[in-house]
Amino acid sequence: MRAFRQVDVFTRRPFFGNPVAVILDGSDLTTDQMQQIAQWTNLSETTFVLPPDDPAASYRVRIFTPRAELPFAGHPTLGTAHAVLDAGLAQPVNGMLVQQCAVGLVEVTIDGDMRAFRLPRYAEQDAPDVDQLTAALGVPGLLVAPPKLLDVGPRWVIGECRSTQALATLGPDLSALADYDRAHHTTGLTLFAVGPEGVKVRSFAPADGIAEDPVCGSGNAAVAAYRLLRGALADGQSYQASQGREVGRDGEIYVRISGRDVYVGGQCVTCVSGMIRL
Repeated sequence: MRAFRQVDVFTRRPFFGNPVAVILDGSDLTTDQMQQIAQWTNLSETTFVLPPDDPAASYRVRIFTPRAELPFAGHPTLGTAHAVLDAGLAQPVNGMLVQQCAVGLVEVTIDGDMRAFRLPRYAEQDAPDVDQLTAALGVPGLLVAPPKLLDVGPRWVIGECRSTQALATLGPDLSALADYDRAHHTTGLTLFAVGPEGVKVRSFAPADGIAEDPVCGSGNAAVAAYRLLRGALADGQSYQASQGREVGRDGEIYVRISGRDVYVGGQCVTCVSGMIRL
């Protein structure tokens, strides 16, 4: 029996964000066991907290989708930080926890009920096989510019849609998107649009068993990096994005730019607290 939390991330209201399962003691579990547990929870991600190898880290975490391990992910980072604080396993130093994961050390700032991670890295290149991707979207002229591939740990293809309405009504071919991701070793597709109501985001990762991610931290971080690289954002700017309404959620994501750094944050709510039999 090990301590367990299920944390709803990017929401102030339980059951309206994106849940992550957190096993607060992953010691002695094999990779295969972790993957089986993640497949069983059937959430977009499950995390396992471990003692850090790096003395600069507050804790170490491994992150799994139902089908694969991820080097980094956004909402699991915030949800795990929230669970670690809730369980008293670590305390912030100067308002910060430091998470160790496969991409290295990730800073998580704690400000009242807000948690925000600094994106550890981002790199951009042209998205491969745009014609295949466009066919999977099924809406000619949906994107205002050719999509880009943003490597933020996960490898998200990012595209800007011509309107928030067009994004909201989009129904992509998920089987074709999964084929695209497997062929090009991409995590998934994150689309965004900017309208009078703000920034709207949707994320699809069917090759990882996630038809549509309710509220995606790394996807929103990749969108912010995409916009920063195009001059749509600058040092000191911030904005709020929404995600998840198409799947019955209402996620609130807060993005801030500091220099060339991208910070993504939100509130978290613990919905399940107890023990899991492993």
